[in-house]
Amino acid sequence: MATRQTPLTCNGHTRPVVDLAFSPVTSDGYFLISACKDGKPMLRVGQTGDWIGTFDGHKGAVWAARLNHTATRAATGSADFTAKIWDAIAGTEMYSFAHKHIVRTVEFSKDASKLATGSAEKKIRLFDLQRPEAEPVIFDGLTATARVAMFVNNDSMLLTAAEDSCIRLWDLRTRQEERVIPLDASATSVEVSADGQIMTVAHGHSISFFNMQTFEKIKSITHTSPLYSASLHGSKTKFVAGGNDFYLHVYDYETLREIETHKGHHGPVHCVRFSPDGELYASGSEDGTVRLWQTDVGKEYGLWKFTTSSGSSSSTAPVDA
Repeated sequence: MATRQTPLTCNGHTRPVVDLAFSPVTSDGYFLISACKDGKPMLRVGQTGDWIGTFDGHKGAVWAARLNHTATRAATGSADFTAKIWDAIAGTEMYSFAHKHIVRTVEFSKDASKLATGSAEKKIRLFDLQRPEAEPVIFDGLTATARVAMFVNNDSMLLTAAEDSCIRLWDLRTRQEERVIPLDASATSVEVSADGQIMTVAHGHSISFFNMQTFEKIKSITHTSPLYSASLHGSKTKFVAGGNDFYLHVYDYETLREIETHKGHHGPVHCVRFSPDGELYASGSEDGTVRLWQTDVGKEYGLWKFTTSSGSSSSTAPVDA
């Protein structure tokens, strides 16, 4: 019995989609935010891709976008040298933090009291959102543009990745670099599992997994073309990766065997993430679209309906969301 994957296509952006992130599940469901070079980050219903609103205020490409755990605040980083905090319910700008170069990454702490940003200045800034007028704490020591900055170990440490092919761990209390993890190519995507146990890193042609307690590499796969992003399913049974070849590649986590390949985008895939309930994953591409894909093809979920015809099964969904 043949099974076909039909993704939901979320239109609205006019230039490449370079970053996306899901919120955790809230009392109102979960949400998806996307960053795009058109300078207009968008908020959508996570389960369906339905457009909720656009955060309008940046004057340059938006490289990063995140939601806090309750999906009530959004953070964005832009080529206009600012990071902004938004009221995700009203859609209004709350704070704008000036930088001296392009802001490439933003991340809330778990309690949303702090914001970490990384920029082409080769610096990480830590803003206190309870005192937004205060000067940020600055972490020096990077030797290239920061691509990733995130809070780990219950917000006691900061994890950073830059274009110098290194991942660094910083103690937030002492502000000292605690560990350096060298890679064979710069990390373009870093994800830490919801239970804080496994780090998934896309670098060059490879996807590598690290133990977050020891920071030792667990396993790695290498692909024939560059892979820009990867996400591990919450069950740790599979992971998805996307990159330069326009495809979404799904692998068995234990065996590292490729089990699914899906084509839908018309350009390189810059970002991919599983939803917090694990039922779907989202991808963002050079083609200017966000697409939602089912984890279990044929299962009724969101806008997908299961149909059977002539002995074959397929998952059908509207082409636009």
